Amino acid sequence: MTDDAVAAVIRASYVLLTTFKRDGSAVATPVWAVGDEAGLLIWTPRDTGKVKRIRRSGRVTVAPCTMRGRPTGAAVDAIAKILDTSGTLRVQEAMGRKYGWVGRTLLTLAVRRAGQDAVTGIRVDFVR
Repeated sequence: MTDDAVAAVIRASYVLLTTFKRDGSAVATPVWAVGDEAGLLIWTPRDTGKVKRIRRSGRVTVAPCTMRGRPTGAAVDAIAKILDTSGTLRVQEAMGRKYGWVGRTLLTLAVRRAGQDAVTGIRVDFVR
């Protein structure tokens, strides 16, 4: 992992989050993410496969990508963990700041439709 690869992930509008099944096969999903030097914050519905895989094993990789999930840079090894309710609220605030009115609108609609308990934040820490 290079500092350039980490910087590219932090700057990216879309990040390819790759989680791993029990058999070791990779499952990649493009997501919005807010980053800093230590890692990323991601917001997602709680009942998704990526949340189940992260609960089982926090091993992930992240890479900058297009909206459709085509990687545009090197992957970075990381460890992910599911956040509690207060952590999830911090992720939502950070997403709103990064993605502006579009982000705030989509987050608000998702929470109104499914409820705050139906969504969760994920903290991804880069492995150095």
